[in-house]
Amino acid sequence: MSFILSILSIRGLRAFQELGHTVIFLIGDFTGLIGDPSGKSATRPQLTREEINANAETYKKQIFKLLDPDKTEIRFNSEWMNKLGSDGFIRLASHVTVKQILERDDFAKRISEERPVALHELLYPLTQAYDSVALHADVELGGTDQKFNLLMGRNLQREYGQEPQVCIITPLLEGTKGVEKMSKSLGNYIGIDESPQDMFGKVMSISDELMWRYYELLTDVGADDIKWMHKQVEVGMGNPRDFKAVLAKHIIRDFHSQNAADAAEDEFDRIHRHKEMPETIEERSVASADWDLRQLLVEVGLASSKAEARRLIEQGGVYVDGLRCNPKENMTLFIRPDKVGYDIRVGPRRFLRVRGI
Repeated sequence: MSFILSILSIRGLRAFQELGHTVIFLIGDFTGLIGDPSGKSATRPQLTREEINANAETYKKQIFKLLDPDKTEIRFNSEWMNKLGSDGFIRLASHVTVKQILERDDFAKRISEERPVALHELLYPLTQAYDSVALHADVELGGTDQKFNLLMGRNLQREYGQEPQVCIITPLLEGTKGVEKMSKSLGNYIGIDESPQDMFGKVMSISDELMWRYYELLTDVGADDIKWMHKQVEVGMGNPRDFKAVLAKHIIRDFHSQNAADAAEDEFDRIHRHKEMPETIEERSVASADWDLRQLLVEVGLASSKAEARRLIEQGGVYVDGLRCNPKENMTLFIRPDKVGYDIRVGPRRFLRVRGI
């Protein structure tokens, strides 16, 4: 069987690989030039060829953290789209009506609100659907925001006399803030390439209720086991923090290793339970002087302005050598080249050792 990927569904693809199937990881370098308008109320900027190539290299690096390279084919849809030519593209467009395209929710919404819809955007679902035809895809995985495009692929396969693919539509994963979908642009994401320590800290920051959603979508823990843990928390027999730590280790183990997961937990406990500094900490040197703490935070990049530094201190988020700073006390640090330095912590995950020169 063959499979194409329309959105991040790597765990689902790995499950198919474990059953003996081959995965085709499709990189939409041609469709990237159009730009998927999904979920947008305005036209999305088109990517350049250089941006698409850079993204492709990133995708290939990330997917093999979970997928078996021996059971994965990397394909680019420019292989067939560039060969169509203008006459071929017109024949392709003849298989879909304008009414069908305008049934897509975001297009209909923008038109009803008298917002512009560029002609090239209307072509995106058609070109993505043709990928299914070109690959004779049996199964396509994608999120709920891709439902229209996935079903368009089925319709186009019928037009070309093929057996319509099975569409597996997965729910969208909420970001760490629990509101909007996980997105790098929204700053609510856990990156595949992030360190185990950063992954652990971000998972521990999610709400207790969101934790169960992450268990369902990001781990292989069975539904009965998840229900049991949830019940333990509800009746006061289990601490949600402990179950969240187990969740974090499940995720880190998939993208790094069990040893990395254990080390990340130890590091988190040392910092947040025992109020110690990390084993390794970045160092910065500043001119030896009597520094106002607010100005120092700006100087070393822990705050964007003295106003932000003041706010961080007033909120109790700044520690110097393990002691929480009190805005009502003297905030002058005497930095000398002969002193070991000051260990500064801002918030739960930002640490810096400042030395004098």
